[in-house]
Amino acid sequence: QVQLVESGGGLVQPGGSLRLSCAGSGFSLSEETMTWYRQSPGKAREGVATLAPGGATFYAESVKGRFTVSRDDSKNTLYLQMNLLKAEDTAVYYCHKIGSTAWGQGTQVTVSS
Repeated sequence: QVQLVESGGGLVQPGGSLRLSCAGSGFSLSEETMTWYRQSPGKAREGVATLAPGGATFYAESVKGRFTVSRDDSKNTLYLQMNLLKAEDTAVYYCHKIGSTAWGQGTQVTVSS
């Protein structure tokens, strides 16, 4: 059974940084394509960063150069390092195993002064 638990969100000022974590269980994260999504009130859920099993990464244009997706295979955990945060990054962030129907509860990121 695939389970995903996100953590690390919070309130941060514009220009600040946060690192989100996504602990996976029931599967080996290193063997799957994993994507971080976010959803703001009134907006559709959007993919922001993807990490393929071989290590290739893909980013939405809006976060390119500011966000970095990575994983720790020993901990079966996916990360999203977010730097130079902007107000428009405010959203609930979710990690997702491509091809799975499982979603975690998400973690709230609020960027505000």
